[in-house]
Amino acid sequence: MSTEEREFDQEQQQLFLVLGGEVTDPRGVHFVDPEKLDIKGVFATYEAAIKVWRGAAQQTVDNAFMKYIVVRLR
Repeated sequence: MSTEEREFDQEQQQLFLVLGGEVTDPRGVHFVDPEKLDIKGVFATYEAAIKVWRGAAQQTVDNAFMKYIVVRLR
């Protein structure tokens, strides 16, 4: 398999990262300390990532300054 074929294969795979942490403003996603982010994992489907995101977000619902997000990786 050539290098070009591997690069093409990687472009086709979608991955989703779920992470969270304390933010400076509940309306944004500027994390207070990026080195202390809670990384929940990388998921092959958006549906799987949302399930994990929802669980993490619900655990911290009482703290407006804790935010979890789903990031699409390319």
